Amino acid sequence: MRKIFLIVLLASFVAYAGFNLAESVTPYVTIAEARAASSGVQVKGLLDKNFAPQQIGDEFTFSLADESTGETLRVKFDGIKPDQFDEAYHIVAVGKFDAADETFHAKKLLIKCPSKYEGQRPQT
Repeated sequence: MRKIFLIVLLASFVAYAGFNLAESVTPYVTIAEARAASSGVQVKGLLDKNFAPQQIGDEFTFSLADESTGETLRVKFDGIKPDQFDEAYHIVAVGKFDAADETFHAKKLLIKCPSKYEGQRPQT
């Protein structure tokens, strides 16, 4: 009986760990691929200077621009604007695209600040 309990406990632990690992693995995609994705993804881009970021209540909205194509994506983040957002070189939004409102709903933002060892940052 004790062996069965240990096997069930071990199997439960492995299933729990596997589920959490699968949740944390989200691929990097382009803006076009993010619009077509059916699951959560990571989108990397530059801040689109043509759309002023807005903080309305607990919702922060901004626009990302694809570095190579210039395609833009509206992003809504449930939270406040990150501290170093204005100095960001790249912004990574982790979440899912909602075709109903044509907006990427980010659950997490990763801010990539420029290094003093990097060259000039590209303009969008």
